[in-house]
Amino acid sequence: MLLALAVLCAAIWVGLLFFHGRFWQKGPILAPATPDQIIPTTDGSAPAVTIVVPARDEAESIEVALSSLMAQDYPGPLSIILVNDRSADNTGPLARALPDPANRLHVLDGVAPQPGWSGKLWAVSQGVQEAERRATQGDGYILLTDADIIHAPQHVATLVRKAQTDRLHMVSEMVELQCESLAERALVPAFVFFFALLYPFARVNDPKSRTAGAAGGTILLQRDMLRRIGGIDALKGALIDDCTLALCVKQAGGLLYLGHSQLARSIRPYPGPADIWRMITRTAYVQLRFSPLLLVLTVLGMLLVWITPALLGLFAHGPAHWIGAATWLASTCSFLPTLRRFKLSPLWALALPFIAVFYTAATVGSAVNHHRGRGVVWKNRSYTDAIPNDGRTG
Repeated sequence: MLLALAVLCAAIWVGLLFFHGRFWQKGPILAPATPDQIIPTTDGSAPAVTIVVPARDEAESIEVALSSLMAQDYPGPLSIILVNDRSADNTGPLARALPDPANRLHVLDGVAPQPGWSGKLWAVSQGVQEAERRATQGDGYILLTDADIIHAPQHVATLVRKAQTDRLHMVSEMVELQCESLAERALVPAFVFFFALLYPFARVNDPKSRTAGAAGGTILLQRDMLRRIGGIDALKGALIDDCTLALCVKQAGGLLYLGHSQLARSIRPYPGPADIWRMITRTAYVQLRFSPLLLVLTVLGMLLVWITPALLGLFAHGPAHWIGAATWLASTCSFLPTLRRFKLSPLWALALPFIAVFYTAATVGSAVNHHRGRGVVWKNRSYTDAIPNDGRTG
């Protein structure tokens, strides 16, 4: 029986390593672009880019985040719309007080969400509507980003260059996440690793694959494509809004790119395990479409993929021991490229079974919160209903 279990785990890992979009590899990462590499439009100018930033109680990061956007080295029309989502702190006043010699920034005070909308998406919707109202031309791009992200001066030009070169409708990057506290070093790299396992970048970027995914920190989207899918209204109520947006674009025939960024980084801290626990529980059960059956299958999958090989390698005997140990080694090695990206010791890979236990428990906790009626809590808002659409299937 143990031998059969070991063979099953090994077979799963053969499939993951060789037939699952190379999820464990380091890339892709875009090389920085320069303004002269932007392809001009028919009138000779670079495409217009409007950046929409929803912000709710982001006083600690809003100044540095907006300053990095206003300092973009981009040759075309560039405007920034900050939607102050009824913040209780000084987010709005701090944004309005920023020096803006190029007159790129517009601060919009958001109104209360309409029924059926999540707070962030409602803020994004208001920002996009304002962008459409202020647009001087119909083409160009909308860049959706968060209020806790710092962008290098070449970032917008790099995103636009990628979209132009590969004729993409949507370019998204997972920004560099903060990894300084002990909890962050132990758990944040695994978050990126598991995200790539759920949404293999190679499959997302393959037009023939149905897999669709995006990272909400950086999403560059063609204006025409956004209109084609019905605007932000098409995502109304979604809590995993980035992947839902990617799915809508791909189903409309759009071409996607998803990669890692070396030009944008988040400054949102997660000082303790409880902070990361709350991040996971916020949407884990939404990803499972609120299905108890999928929850059970997910827990079993986590046990087979991450925990059972380690247990077999440590405590089994004979062939089951050796197959389990080899499978455990393979799973450990698959984590090494992610650790190198975060500049962490490879010894952290030995903790992967324990990290998997943490993520599994948080996923169960997310389901418990839902069935107790707590819903999803974020920025002092609670959502008991959501679109259970994570972008992995059509």
